[in-house]
Amino acid sequence: MKRILSTMRRAVQDYKMIEAGDKIAVGVSGGKDSLTLLAALAAYRRFSEVPFEVIGITINMGFSGVDYSPVAEFCKEINVEYIEKKTDIAEILFDVRKEKNPCSLCSRMRRGAVNDLAKENGCNKVALGHNNEDAIETFFLSLFYEGRLNCFSPVSYLSRRDLKVIRPLIYVPEGDIKGFARRTNLPIVKNPCPMDGVSKRQEMKDFINEKNSNDKHFKARMMNAIQTGLEDWKIL
Repeated sequence: MKRILSTMRRAVQDYKMIEAGDKIAVGVSGGKDSLTLLAALAAYRRFSEVPFEVIGITINMGFSGVDYSPVAEFCKEINVEYIEKKTDIAEILFDVRKEKNPCSLCSRMRRGAVNDLAKENGCNKVALGHNNEDAIETFFLSLFYEGRLNCFSPVSYLSRRDLKVIRPLIYVPEGDIKGFARRTNLPIVKNPCPMDGVSKRQEMKDFINEKNSNDKHFKARMMNAIQTGLEDWKIL
């Protein structure tokens, strides 16, 4: 956890992600990234120079057999309020609309639900668990499939909801998160989506890992390209 906290703190300070009085909702999918972020922010608030609150929120998409009670118990252990909201997103995507490529629409629906739930509970910021590799994958997805240089921002402002979205783990390598999840036995909830592991993002993950296996500096150079080439990523 010390290594993750150190790396996360650097991102928080570089992009001024957390301010005094913030109430931050962590979008908890049940995966290793979001649970690690929740644990890291819960620990960080103890020694942060500015006071802030953290809650965990989960959008239950409505897949049968998914149990988030271990996540709720984990939140009790780290003294974080936890809210789960059940939705019919899965039914809409797969039964009603019968989407063959549902990932983009699913992402928009889940983001909207997370933001709404955050505002309903008095939060002014939403924290998402995107790690370092997620940023590089998004960069290449935009390049290969949209023909433009783009990536999500470390901090973005949603004017319609008066809500900021922050991504404190953008410097943290996925390997560090995997190691932390394994050592601490995080209560990971398996992703029930039938598209898990077969998306374009998985193709990018495989591509980047192959490149990095042949050139250990590949990911670092790509991250430098993002930070120097994209306006939203330039350190303040």
